[in-house]
Amino acid sequence: MTVYNREQYLAAAIESVLSQTWRDFELLIWDDGSNDSSLDIAHGYAESDNRVRVIAAEHQGFAPAIKAAFATTTGTFIGSVDSDDLLAPTALEETAAILNAHPEVGMVYTDYREIDENGQDRGLGHRCKIPYSPEHLLIEFITFHFRLIRRCVYEQIGGIDETFRAVVDYDLCLRLSEVTAVHHLQKPLYYYRKHSGNITSHKLEIRYLSSRAIASARKRRSLNKLDY
Repeated sequence: MTVYNREQYLAAAIESVLSQTWRDFELLIWDDGSNDSSLDIAHGYAESDNRVRVIAAEHQGFAPAIKAAFATTTGTFIGSVDSDDLLAPTALEETAAILNAHPEVGMVYTDYREIDENGQDRGLGHRCKIPYSPEHLLIEFITFHFRLIRRCVYEQIGGIDETFRAVVDYDLCLRLSEVTAVHHLQKPLYYYRKHSGNITSHKLEIRYLSSRAIASARKRRSLNKLDY
């Protein structure tokens, strides 16, 4: 969980992880130079639960922070929860079960529900209605939240490419889809909070970087303009 000035939502995000039915995990909280009370909140949870580890870093931005955070984790499986979102109680248990039962699957992702800044449910996310295929992933980012990834596969593709900034997760999923099977768990196990501070509110940058990620994927796959 990377954090930058999320004092309003951080406690709820942390508690949603600590409330998992699957208990064997480490929660690494990477504070990206917050200047509000986020770091104090994180340290408070670390003091009361030995599964929580906090790293306070200088502000770098989302992409370098999430890359560094992933590199610091030690689990066989890795995943991330945004510091303003919520994880359903069985998310880790259900996604880990799929990876444990299917060694050919390198990433599993779930459906999600959208909530507003007050936590009110706004319905199932639109990406949930789209069946997964590597080809459709070239059109739009359908492998949204929650994602659990095998570390060995993550390392096989070289991890996060921070040059993609706000769409590092899209680029990561495109590259993962080229080397491993991906499973879509059609159950909403994540709550994506939409508010004015979302990184995805920067629509022009997102559109540009997404197009760049798609172009890079098409080049890797030797696709031309007539392939879909």
